[in-house]
Amino acid sequence: MKFIKFLIITIVLLGAAGYAVYYFGTNMASEKLMETVTTELENSGEIENIKKTVESDPELQSFLEEAKAADTEKLPFTTKEEATRVLIKKVGISELNDIRVKVQEGSASKEEILQDIQEKLSDEEILALKVIAYKELYNK
Repeated sequence: MKFIKFLIITIVLLGAAGYAVYYFGTNMASEKLMETVTTELENSGEIENIKKTVESDPELQSFLEEAKAADTEKLPFTTKEEATRVLIKKVGISELNDIRVKVQEGSASKEEILQDIQEKLSDEEILALKVIAYKELYNK
């Protein structure tokens, strides 16, 4: 009987420890990723290039247009960190890195990237990403 209690307690503790490592690990990874990307974009002046690209591309403008009218109370997440956490969980770090590399090399079109992301995320999550992108680009 003592052995069974010991075994159950050990399994519960290992499960709790595993969950804690997973939860805090994804939190730390998402925070580190956001910090790195934000710093990189700010230091390189790339944010201005992104704004110009969005403003000159009617398709991207219409993509972000939804964000203006969105009800932020109904969104699954509202911060960059939460968005990063969701992307890491649903898309994966390695695939996000592959997307980044393809964008930098110019080997993937925005339609391919959008389609790939839309397959993995719900409509509400995509809308939340649009709202966050809109707020970040236009500091609103």
